[in-house]
Amino acid sequence: MLRFFIGRLAVLIPTFLGVSLIAFSFIRMLPGDPVMLLSGERVMAPDRHAQIMHDLGFDRPMYVQYFDYLGKVLHGDLGTSIVTKRPVLGEFLTLFPATLELSFCAIMLAVCLGVPAGIFAAVKRGTWFDQSVMGVALIGYSMPIFWWGLLLIIFFSGYLGWTPVSGRISLMYFFKPVTGFMLIDSLLSGQKGAFASAVSYLILPTIVLATIPLAVIARQTRSAMLEVLGEDYVRTARSKGLKPLRVVGVHALRNAMIPVITTIGLQIGVLLAGAILTETIFSWPGIGKWMVDSVFKRDYAVVQGGLLLIAGVIMLVNLIVDVLYGFINPRIRH
Repeated sequence: MLRFFIGRLAVLIPTFLGVSLIAFSFIRMLPGDPVMLLSGERVMAPDRHAQIMHDLGFDRPMYVQYFDYLGKVLHGDLGTSIVTKRPVLGEFLTLFPATLELSFCAIMLAVCLGVPAGIFAAVKRGTWFDQSVMGVALIGYSMPIFWWGLLLIIFFSGYLGWTPVSGRISLMYFFKPVTGFMLIDSLLSGQKGAFASAVSYLILPTIVLATIPLAVIARQTRSAMLEVLGEDYVRTARSKGLKPLRVVGVHALRNAMIPVITTIGLQIGVLLAGAILTETIFSWPGIGKWMVDSVFKRDYAVVQGGLLLIAGVIMLVNLIVDVLYGFINPRIRH
């Protein structure tokens, strides 16, 4: 198992280097001068502009800037924001709990609804339930996040007035963050109604962010279950007179979960990508909105560091998924 883990870990090294190069190049391909954007509407003298470019290191050759940046990254320094003058890693760690909380709720909703829906659709293949689940999953997968989010805001927040529009908690509640996770901090605050307020602000963003992963997980679970249910060992288990729940839940589901877990792992990347739109729509103060604002401001350090850290999270999740393969099916280790 250790060799299996080390082998998977070694693959991440070239991936990390490739991501660092893409992150470095991406922001520099966008039009716009970061120094001029910092000055706003003020006219900057050419010599002052050249001095700031030199101070920030933007006047050096690109390959020199990249290797200097890579060396700092390998030493744990992701740079400093040219807008806020704060370390990129510190800003990321401050905002990441908000995105993690939203993503965790979204993936839990997608798994808790998508896996059972896919299992029952496979067991009830060809029935109205199967067709309904697959039809709804197709609609959910095809629905643009920005349109779906605005539609829910108009209906539930604007027309019905059931849910708030933006933010993480009502302005009526104020307490010092302990963990950065609003659900936990609202409970720790001891303020009456704070937890319910945090939940109400989380409902719509969670639904919007979970829609596409839920649809993908449901369809993948159904496909995997249909393939497994046709195997000889499942027919043998049924011929022995085992209860249908045991045949489906023990014999079939365990082998069907390998592609499903792969899908769930891949959806983490979808969640982090979808969080950019979702957080922008709902003004959710997470890394998605932080990255969008940084792109508009041409904050090189934030965009580079943010992309690298997000990619690191995705690579870590994929590593965990690979390790889980070995526990679910020991043959994969070899």
